[in-house]
Amino acid sequence: MPRIPESPEDIFARFTEDVQAAFGEELVSIALFGSGARGEYVPEKSDINFIVVLTQKGMDRLNAALDLVAKWRKVKVAVPLFLTQEYIDSALDTFPIEFLGMHKFHKNVFGKDCLSGLEIESNDLRRQIERELRGKLIYLRTGFLSAGGNRGRLQEMLAASVAAFNAIFEGLLYLKGQDLPETRLKVFEKAAELFNLDKSVFAQLTLIKKGEWHGSQVQLQAIAMSYIFQIKKMVELVNKI
Repeated sequence: MPRIPESPEDIFARFTEDVQAAFGEELVSIALFGSGARGEYVPEKSDINFIVVLTQKGMDRLNAALDLVAKWRKVKVAVPLFLTQEYIDSALDTFPIEFLGMHKFHKNVFGKDCLSGLEIESNDLRRQIERELRGKLIYLRTGFLSAGGNRGRLQEMLAASVAAFNAIFEGLLYLKGQDLPETRLKVFEKAAELFNLDKSVFAQLTLIKKGEWHGSQVQLQAIAMSYIFQIKKMVELVNKI
């Protein structure tokens, strides 16, 4: 069993062999997405995310993946997304934010590239962005109050929110016809400039996500309050689009 890899590419061949052994001709493709496909992979810290596309026959015997999932989780390979091509095509209007990220930032590992030809409809994307922003705003407010004076819980809540908001901001940039930067920080910076937000807040959040922020509890609470204000501002802006 390999150790945690220095880069996701180090395990492509072995991971593919295991998936092929489990599903044979029912395997359509494997693609890397997430931090590993964006150049933000950090050994020991980052998960490695794969999407595995199967035929419907393969999906009907998903239990064939139990052993390989257990094996690869030991080296920080997240449970892969097992989908069919038909599911992807039918879910684009429901999950345009998620599929936009996969479409723009992925590396095809094996078989047909099922993500490069996706077409994201602007109306579907705008609706999901507004829904997600409103929901996440409630999440931030509730999380802030729930954490109370517990610095660790508040920092954990803020760190957990970064990836979701990054994906939402990517959707907003896409709606505005902007090219999508690869790194989270660049996405936040570009969105902050475009929508007149406080980019310093998102720079701090990126450090919190990486575990590289070391300020005081009072400073952390101030970041959380400013974060909530920025997202409230985004809800108002998106409502006008």
